[in-house]
Amino acid sequence: MKYPMIIAALLATGPGLAMPAVARAEPVAMAVKEAVTDELAEGEIRDFADGSQMVGADYFTVYIEGEGPDVLLIPGLSTPRAVWDKTREQLKDRFRVHTIQTRGFGDKAPTETLAPEGRSLLDSYAFHLADYIDDYVIRISGGQSPAIIGHSMGGLVAMKIALNMGHQVDRIMVIDRLPFDGLFRPDSSEDIVKPQAAVMREELAAQDSGEPDERRLQEMSALAAGREQVRIWGQSADPKVVAAYFHDVMTTDMSGALDNINLPMTILYPFDATRMRKEEVDALYRSVFAKAKAAKFGRIDDSRRFIMLDQPEKFAEAVERFLSQ
Repeated sequence: MKYPMIIAALLATGPGLAMPAVARAEPVAMAVKEAVTDELAEGEIRDFADGSQMVGADYFTVYIEGEGPDVLLIPGLSTPRAVWDKTREQLKDRFRVHTIQTRGFGDKAPTETLAPEGRSLLDSYAFHLADYIDDYVIRISGGQSPAIIGHSMGGLVAMKIALNMGHQVDRIMVIDRLPFDGLFRPDSSEDIVKPQAAVMREELAAQDSGEPDERRLQEMSALAAGREQVRIWGQSADPKVVAAYFHDVMTTDMSGALDNINLPMTILYPFDATRMRKEEVDALYRSVFAKAKAAKFGRIDDSRRFIMLDQPEKFAEAVERFLSQ
């Protein structure tokens, strides 16, 4: 149990805190809520007048709103929780939505974030988030297993949690994430990519911000407005945190563990006709996730990595299908 302070505080104040009302007062501006994240310690809860909450943890903060079944939204590399703004609005009247923000991606990164406890930074992040699910979501909500939606790095974290505590997760959606980045290169492995990943980590850490270069921006969104948004988000990301997570994502191979993930998993992936043929994209995702026992696949055409920016309506429909299965 990693977050006893949360449990003690919530149980002491009764179920009103555990299950915040959809709207008890006038809405509080999101900017006001985000302003408290830097000062939130692990296990500390900040309550807002509209019934929403912000919870602090070592590696992330969690914004909670709404009532109903629990859904976790995990963003990707260099991305704040704002990437989920439309999804939060879509779900909050029917679900209790836990929107994650990684420390250092839009707020202050504590020094200890880069010194995990005997494991990789990505594994520590997934471990702490699994503890949050166990201690806060399941214990406080009376044993209900949440659904998890993860984008890019967040999808990798979702797979790790599903592997290690699948009995406490209802289902996961993995967006724009292969089980291993090296799958694009023949005979690649974690050990083979580690030297290159180490070099790239040092290069990224030396930059002034987490802003992606123009080549990477082109991969992120098919729309100029989408690329500009990703660029702005990257400017607010701590480059040392970006570098550390990038290294761990690049050297993490989940492909050999997919057959041990037994819960329902939806793989949502983009398709851009200027980059690959549709048949090639479909074959790629179906082949690399072939060992996943309960995988379903969804393709969103005319989009790149940030599907929710390029095709917001189609993305919203895919989320509805996932949660209604």
